[in-house]
Amino acid sequence: MQIHQADYVGSFVDPARCPQEHRPEYAFIGRSNVGKSSLINMLTGRKNLARTSSSPGKTQTINYFLIDDAWYLVDLPGYGFAKAAQQQRRQWAQMIDAYIRNRHNLVCLFVLIDSRIPPQQKDQDFIDKLGEAQIPFCLVFTKTDKNSQRETARNIQAFIDRMKLHWEYLPPYFKTSAVSKSGREELLELIEEYNLRFGSLAGEGTAE
Repeated sequence: MQIHQADYVGSFVDPARCPQEHRPEYAFIGRSNVGKSSLINMLTGRKNLARTSSSPGKTQTINYFLIDDAWYLVDLPGYGFAKAAQQQRRQWAQMIDAYIRNRHNLVCLFVLIDSRIPPQQKDQDFIDKLGEAQIPFCLVFTKTDKNSQRETARNIQAFIDRMKLHWEYLPPYFKTSAVSKSGREELLELIEEYNLRFGSLAGEGTAE
């Protein structure tokens, strides 16, 4: 799939005020500073579509981007806001939870994992909650160009092995780099497949 147009739609703090649910949407989330904005810019081919920052917690709203007038890409705040006040962290967590649980057109949540470091408990806890709520998700390992291939592979395998201890079936997972653009084609192919499935189901829903 090729992306020809990507437009910023708006930012929201109340999930109930997000755009109408007639288009499929794909949300991206991860721990603060995992490389979410860089990945979104890489996928869309727009250098500054999502604002990047070296400061964790930069994204504080639910940010919508309309892709080719067909589907939404959603940039969610990160979890694990270490430098934010406790009340602010609670508000963000409630906003994220309300969005994830109540968006009927959320086709897939892409959970970003930093491949540079060993498995983190915060990531595992978040993923386990998704499983309990039966939220469809994929794993996206980011920054695979930052370490040696051997170290990157070891960290990714350690994460997968840890999941196998509690999960009978593993979700799809991807290895990406915003610099080399690796993983871009595979992610977009998956989204294209999901879009076709969404359109098919929508057609069935409107059939007499």
